[in-house]
Amino acid sequence: MGAAQLSTLTGMYGYDQNPGAQQQYASPQQGYAQQPPLYPEPSPPSLADAVRAFTTGSLSAEDFQQIFATSKVYCPRGDNPGFLALHNTQQPVIPMFTSLKELRRYAGKESKYFVITGAEVIDLLPTGYGFVLDMEGDHRMVFDAKAVEQMVDFAMRRMYG
Repeated sequence: MGAAQLSTLTGMYGYDQNPGAQQQYASPQQGYAQQPPLYPEPSPPSLADAVRAFTTGSLSAEDFQQIFATSKVYCPRGDNPGFLALHNTQQPVIPMFTSLKELRRYAGKESKYFVITGAEVIDLLPTGYGFVLDMEGDHRMVFDAKAVEQMVDFAMRRMYG
């Protein structure tokens, strides 16, 4: 008889208290988050995919730039803040990478780096500098200073019309 009373008490208090506590913390979208959508939104291509598509001509400059602007870019860094530039090229370029794996291939496993978006790259790149994406990769892309200026112009037109 004691065991029966105990389970009744547990059942009574367990059911009365738990749902209320769960409802307090449940987010309104919780039901939706657990079910995958019937027609999932296509995810944007990765920056590496965009580089490949752009270098093979299957992606326009504008589309590439939109993907680049929102993508993460991995930049090697030295002891001082800022970009590391290569000056042994026709004009100074800054090496950047589409992934940590690509950066490590170029700079080594223990190298320091920072991550910014492509839009921040366009914002922060010093005038007169270009950049090279995935220098050691199969689809290396070089943007000279003039190409960077065009990207800045494109970004400004998109933002301010």
